[in-house]
Amino acid sequence: MTQSNTLAPPALWPAPPARTVAGKSPALVPPRLSQGRLLIGPALLVVVWEAASRLGFLSPATLTAPSQALVTAWQMVADGSLLPHLLASAGRAYSGLLLGVVAGVLLALLSGLTRSGEALIDGLVQIKRAVPTLALIPLAIIWLGIGEAMKVLLIFTAVLVPIYINTHAALRGIDVRHVELAQTLGLSRSEFIRKVALPGALPGFFVGLRLSVSLCWTALVVLELINTQTGIGYLMNRARDWGQTDIIVVGILIYALLGLLSDAVVRRIEARVLSYRRALGS
Repeated sequence: MTQSNTLAPPALWPAPPARTVAGKSPALVPPRLSQGRLLIGPALLVVVWEAASRLGFLSPATLTAPSQALVTAWQMVADGSLLPHLLASAGRAYSGLLLGVVAGVLLALLSGLTRSGEALIDGLVQIKRAVPTLALIPLAIIWLGIGEAMKVLLIFTAVLVPIYINTHAALRGIDVRHVELAQTLGLSRSEFIRKVALPGALPGFFVGLRLSVSLCWTALVVLELINTQTGIGYLMNRARDWGQTDIIVVGILIYALLGLLSDAVVRRIEARVLSYRRALGS
């Protein structure tokens, strides 16, 4: 009679975990890239673009080479025609961004931490998310005219949604055990918000902020086509009428660089503020 605890034959034993040559387990996730290596993709695109232009695959009348766009940009900086438009665009974009961030965080806190706030606010924000910002342009013109206030308002509405959605989701995703611990410690409502809710919402807030710094510029591109005499979008629209693809490419490159720089700044701030986390990207 065979024993029930007889060992299985070696062929049926589970295989040992894979080992590297040095005797260590293989890496399951890639190491974090440096900021410089994150630019490999954009740099490769520019190299291919420049090569296609120099080899004659791209006509200057269709799309100017990056090198020619840089020459044009330098000439515009030297004659003083670029900086006023850049400052005008930055003022509109970052005014709307600041207002949208503040309002989005406040609405997320009200909706995420109170039942009445969620009942009153969340549905409205979801409706706004489904309505394109550009669809609000006719109403905004009727309400505020075609001046600066209309442009800042529409950037504000575009920025508010990702800030609210991501901050609200992070608030609602806070571990209930943290709430129970706060109750056990006898934290007041304000202490709970300051010490538990806000820190718990920071990861979602930074995700929303990264989306918002791009949205404020993409919304501005269209808005600066409406009765403006200053701004990068105005320069691009005027260049289109004259077939100046080099100036159009300068505008595109400015938007791209501002988007990359803004995202890099937000990521740097996020890394410092959330330095206590141990995550794949840290």
